[in-house]
Amino acid sequence: DAEYAKRARDLEGKPIVVVGNLTAGGTGKTPLLIHLCDILTTAGLKPGVISRGYGREGDTKVQVKPDTPVSLAGDEPLLIARRAQVPVLVDNDREAAAKAMFEHGVDVVIADDGLQRLRLPRAMEICVIDSERVFGNGHLLPAGPLREPVNRLDTVDDIVSNGGAPSRDISRPYVPMQLEPGPFRQLDGQATMGGAEMAQYCRAGSTVAVAGIGHPRRFFDTLIGLGVLVAMEQEFPDHHVYRQGDFADKEGTILMTEKDAMKCSGLGLTDAWYLPVNAELPEPWEREFVARVKDMIYKEDSLL
Repeated sequence: DAEYAKRARDLEGKPIVVVGNLTAGGTGKTPLLIHLCDILTTAGLKPGVISRGYGREGDTKVQVKPDTPVSLAGDEPLLIARRAQVPVLVDNDREAAAKAMFEHGVDVVIADDGLQRLRLPRAMEICVIDSERVFGNGHLLPAGPLREPVNRLDTVDDIVSNGGAPSRDISRPYVPMQLEPGPFRQLDGQATMGGAEMAQYCRAGSTVAVAGIGHPRRFFDTLIGLGVLVAMEQEFPDHHVYRQGDFADKEGTILMTEKDAMKCSGLGLTDAWYLPVNAELPEPWEREFVARVKDMIYKEDSLL
């Protein structure tokens, strides 16, 4: 309508970076977004993140803080707020959210997802793909995983391939990304364990790994790579809302992703740990990315 159109016009020329994907989840978008916030902050800039907050309760605008209930924030926005320590705003109206961010003093807005939200103006688009699955069977939803045809890649600024070289030719240059695991962290405590220490801790063979993310197999394979002996792997739907009953039949140590931990804290799990991961990208690309963002800000300031 007219109000939406006006908000979109007001954002034209603003430094907005959209980080999204062509497929339905599980590409590593959230770790990348956190890393982009980190390198922009290190460069002296003030990024802010906007998101729809998929899976949250209600549709009101919420300024996400590290202690915001996950039910109000959504799992990924809460994870971003805790890890990146930048302003995070969830709102179904992403144009209004971006406008609010700029009014509150951020230099650059990063839109979590939104590649398909074409009415949101953007100065840069980054598409994240999974190097193993790439585009699946190549069909659009619901017959396949694609939200848009593959030729949409022709219009994005950068393609980031999580896991390195794509398993099939994508006919475009790409930026390789790796997700490096950090130390395991206790779910409702302060303890940490390195990978080798956790592998020793789980030698009894009663460990259960759970994952409610877009690509659970990647998490399970990471545990295998760390030498952690897992007796049971259980997949839950992406953005699954955990309840105590989900763990009623599980004994021993429970391992999960950091995204799952956003929803499992406070469930009374006494021996539960989560594994943070950190995105790693080539330093030359990171420097170029920061330079492009600074150029966007300079151009926008020069028009004021």
